[in-house]
Amino acid sequence: MTTEHSHGSAHGHHHSGQEHGHAHGHDDDSGMAEVLDLDALLLRDHLQEIFDWTAAQANNPRTIVDLGAGTGTGTLGLARTFPRASVVAVDQSEFMLQRLTNNVGTHQLEGRVSTLQADLDVAWPELADIGLVWAASSIHHMKDPARVFGEIRTSLSPEGVFVVVEMNALPRYLPTDLGFGTPGLEERCHRLLDEAGWNAHPDWSADLEAAGFTTAAKQKFDYAPEADGELLLRITHTFLSRMRTGLAGQLSTEDLSTLDQLLDLDGPRGLARRSDLSMRGSRTAWAVRPR
Repeated sequence: MTTEHSHGSAHGHHHSGQEHGHAHGHDDDSGMAEVLDLDALLLRDHLQEIFDWTAAQANNPRTIVDLGAGTGTGTLGLARTFPRASVVAVDQSEFMLQRLTNNVGTHQLEGRVSTLQADLDVAWPELADIGLVWAASSIHHMKDPARVFGEIRTSLSPEGVFVVVEMNALPRYLPTDLGFGTPGLEERCHRLLDEAGWNAHPDWSADLEAAGFTTAAKQKFDYAPEADGELLLRITHTFLSRMRTGLAGQLSTEDLSTLDQLLDLDGPRGLARRSDLSMRGSRTAWAVRPR
């Protein structure tokens, strides 16, 4: 799955690493890929904080597997953080893996990063003696997380570490009062997205314990980056566009009109004319070891 996420980064993925919305088809993968790559730029420091935290839990892994790698935000970050490790990026989307391969080439990491196309709901790939398994915003899209946890436990080396990262909620970009429309537009949209399960996941602690893991560490990471205005505008517009499409039949006429005015970059109320956009949210990470 595509991360955090990647953000990851709001996003959602079909066990492929996307974090905002649900992906179906090339066009949607393309839009998701743009969000994920923007996330990687905007949240670099936030994500590096999680990578550094991971390094403190891991035992200098030589082989790392990124489950639901998406466009490679996690893959590249792990390769930077663990310069002696090889990283296997797993995703079910051929489009995402091609985008990841291009990103790997840009960062000249071809010798250390490989890709593996696999649908983890169908079959578990032949992976063994892995030092670190990383899954950011991907586990909650699995049909049977308990089975996947068992497969991961079997694939880890005895000293290996499994890190799960989830967004606590989809990111927020808008102020509560936009100066037009009914205040609370983004809050209403997020309630509908929550009801649709865009980022639905439990506290994984009990599930991980049941799968034979013991928790080494768990931590919440907040973010509210000082963002480049153009990048922030691009990701806000991209995410709100995806949200507008996903909620077209559920929002009131007034809220749809408000969104349309925001998304009209040439209009008098468009996002490009606002100086109060911000990206804010948080993630939780679990680091666990086989018992």
